[in-house]
Amino acid sequence: MTRIAAVLVRQRMSQAAPPGTDPREFLEAVAEDTYEMVAGLDLVTPVLVTSVPGLDHLVWPGTEIVTVGEDEPLTGVLARLRGDQAAVIAADAPDLPPLLVGKLFRELGRAEITICPAEGGGAVALACALPAPAWAAPDLDDPELVATLRGQAPGPRRVATTPGWHRLRTPEDVHRLDPGLEGWDNTRALLKAG
Repeated sequence: MTRIAAVLVRQRMSQAAPPGTDPREFLEAVAEDTYEMVAGLDLVTPVLVTSVPGLDHLVWPGTEIVTVGEDEPLTGVLARLRGDQAAVIAADAPDLPPLLVGKLFRELGRAEITICPAEGGGAVALACALPAPAWAAPDLDDPELVATLRGQAPGPRRVATTPGWHRLRTPEDVHRLDPGLEGWDNTRALLKAG
């Protein structure tokens, strides 16, 4: 079974840069940390999905880079991924524990779509078998994503959730980063330098 873990980078992520931090450098640090976490997972193939040009230097050699439009729907992103199962992870979660990505794939044994909810609404990540279910039109930024997908589902138990996490969507959100967690080295170094 081929499992894809796709890190989704959107230009709007740069809007979460704290004052005094270069928005492009912030976007790159956060995206690289999220990618590094995904690339270190066993039994998954990392992919970078991005609307931001010039991020090739963030990924390991041989990593597939899929270019998408800034507002391309998640259904379009999922349609461009090749494998048996895929998880799409918002790149603005640099301290996301790898275990939560693993739980997304594990929950696909009992549901068609699994979601790692985000604090404040939306999702940090979403996983499904490929091709994605035709009934689903997911959006990681939909504040009521779980309810939306359950409303779209043709029956019960089609949408499962895992424990949630946080995303960096505003400058204040950097305070949610846990200094006690390993990883997110690039984001940590950038914030210390700022």
